[in-house]
Amino acid sequence: MTTLIVIAKECLPGKVKTRLHPPLSLDQAAELAAASLDDTLEAVAVLPATRRVLAFDGDVAPDAAAGYDVVPQVTGGLDERLGAIFDGCSEPAVLIGMDTPQVAAADLAPLFADWPDDVDAWFGPAADGGFWALALRNPDGDLIRGVPMSESFTGDHQLARLRDAGLRVRLLPTLTDVDHIEDAHHVAAVAPHGRFAAVLAGFGVSRRNGAER
Repeated sequence: MTTLIVIAKECLPGKVKTRLHPPLSLDQAAELAAASLDDTLEAVAVLPATRRVLAFDGDVAPDAAAGYDVVPQVTGGLDERLGAIFDGCSEPAVLIGMDTPQVAAADLAPLFADWPDDVDAWFGPAADGGFWALALRNPDGDLIRGVPMSESFTGDHQLARLRDAGLRVRLLPTLTDVDHIEDAHHVAAVAPHGRFAAVLAGFGVSRRNGAER
């Protein structure tokens, strides 16, 4: 029995993926963010979660989140918001973000089978030094609150917090979080058949300098 949580925000221009502007316009960045979220939700649709939660910052949840319990995020920093999400879980819980649309169900499948007796947590590092997934056998928000977020050392700090608490942690594959246009092109190359890749290709923006092709 495992709960799946996807943390996301409404994909409005100027509110999401603003570091993609330029070279993308704010409207394009929001469209690409929406594609990222849709690909993420599609990838995890086959996983046998006992409950699905969309921890959502916004007013209108995407159509792809049908069947999810849509729960508003609390106010505060990201560490506080993540902590509150885990505090609301009473069974093993897996949390992923919306910014790694190359994620595949196979990456997360072991978390939805019987956990090995020697695993208390799963941790998915991101290439930028953060993390894209965190799963806890016994959810406890205090394992996250106080961890500095959105830093190059966030992942190391979070992993150390888990291990310092005595948790036995197993690592998931490293994925790329889409923050910059280079990240977007890398993810599209890794997952060329998703909506994300198709939307990015339609913009005709180059990998490095943002010049139109």
